This record gives sequence, C-alpha cells and structure tokens, in this order.
Amino acid sequence: MDSIVTKTTVKPGNKATDIDRHVGVKIRERRVMLGLSQQQMADMIGVTYQQAHKYERGINRISAGRLYEIAQVLTVPIGFFFDGAESGRASELNPRQRMCLEVARNFAQIQNERHQEALSQMARALAAES
Repeated sequence: MDSIVTKTTVKPGNKATDIDRHVGVKIRERRVMLGLSQQQMADMIGVTYQQAHKYERGINRISAGRLYEIAQVLTVPIGFFFDGAESGRASELNPRQRMCLEVARNFAQIQNERHQEALSQMARALAAES
C-alpha cells in the first residue's frame, strides 16, 4: 500500500522577525537624527506613543501602508529601512553610532544658526587635529 505524504505548511504568525527589528532600528535612527521624539513621530503617523515604541523595538510588525507613511514623515525612501539587512549586519547601534545620533539630534535642536555654524567649525577643527 502506498503511503500518502502530506506537506504541512507552517503559517507564519504575526510574530516579529529579525527584519522587523532591523526596520525598527532604522526608524529610530532616522527619527533621532531628525530630532523628533517618539511622541512627535507617533502624532505625525497617527498612532499612539506605545505603538510607535513597539515599531521601533521590532515588537510589532509594520504594514506596507504604515511603513510608507513613516518613510514620508522621516523623508527617506522605503528602501532606507532595509539598508544593511541583507548583509546580516547587526542592527543594534554601537556606542559610537549612538553618540553620533545624539550629537545630530542635539545639533538639529539648536535654533541659532550662528551657534550651529560655530559648533560645525569647532568639530572641523577638532577633526583636523586628529
């Protein structure tokens, strides 16, 4: 008697994956670079602070439509969120990257253009000494 082999497909659930976490890190990276708080971004895309936080942590998956909205708010192409994903590069930021993002965020919050220019010149001078 021939045995019947059935192929069972496992339907992926709504559980977040490594790519969801990678996209979340890229969202946070860009948001911080623009000097936006999670609350500000949440308001701009029409979700709660908690939901925006879950997106950034990769806890909740992001629909294509929502990712499009996030890309519009953060002024990046959709592909930005997937940069580096195929290389297997760790998506967590190292301490130096975190510091650079913090500097960029703080710089963006400086309202006085003369102060921004002075800070920029100081950074160039310090970099030239190294």
